[in-house]
Amino acid sequence: MEYILLLVVGFLAGTIGSLVGLGGGIIIVPALLFLSTAHVLPAISPQMAVGTSLVVIIFNGLSSTLTYMKHKMVDYKSGLFFFIGSGPGAMLGAWVNQHVHMQHFSLYFGLFLIAVSFLLMFQSRLSPSRKRTFPVVRTYITNEGEEVTYGYHPFIATLIAFIVGFVGGFFGIGGGSLMVPAMILLFLFPPHVAVATSMFIVFLSSIVSSLTHVFIGNVAWTFAFALIPGVWVGAKCGAWLNRRLKGKTVVTLLRIVLILLGVRLMMQGLGL
Repeated sequence: MEYILLLVVGFLAGTIGSLVGLGGGIIIVPALLFLSTAHVLPAISPQMAVGTSLVVIIFNGLSSTLTYMKHKMVDYKSGLFFFIGSGPGAMLGAWVNQHVHMQHFSLYFGLFLIAVSFLLMFQSRLSPSRKRTFPVVRTYITNEGEEVTYGYHPFIATLIAFIVGFVGGFFGIGGGSLMVPAMILLFLFPPHVAVATSMFIVFLSSIVSSLTHVFIGNVAWTFAFALIPGVWVGAKCGAWLNRRLKGKTVVTLLRIVLILLGVRLMMQGLGL
């Protein structure tokens, strides 16, 4: 029964994470803690839940990346460049997780994510910024047949990627909750490319941050092995759904998930 339950949790995490580029940890960490508190699963600490989530997210990122690769939606060059910042950030976040009380941080981070979701609501009004020039420029043909130009400033992108990696390693959520909105709002990435590239970065960053947790001993391997098959299949389903949605729909789903994640973190920070 426990194995089947974890398979379902993994499937939901993989589907939602791959669909909007958030990695799946937003489902896995709270689910493990809730099921543990409800005595459905053996007791697990928040650090163990985070470490286990990061190991599972590796397979979420890999599965969805392989699917997006077939349809040429992953911007590898940008993803590898962002990983230069997110990799060290993920390691630092995983290490700091062991030494910081997460209550107040969760509250403020939750508020921040809700604010980001509202910024995405007004994204269409930021269209004049599309006339900006970037040192690094990319182009992409959207599902609607429109050619979109996007890009980034190397220094700013590296700094943001470091922060994203740190948050992902600290909370065990993969970092996509910040990376996707940053790509869309700051660097003008098409939503589909932002999601696909984010999952590529999540895959790489999760390897780095999970190794830190493995070294510390914060991985419940029994739970991880039960979650991985569900996550793998769910990630492919999420990528399949993403390809069939319009860019505006992907952004709307992202906003909804960010609000739900923000509310959950605020409740965690308030001890509810």
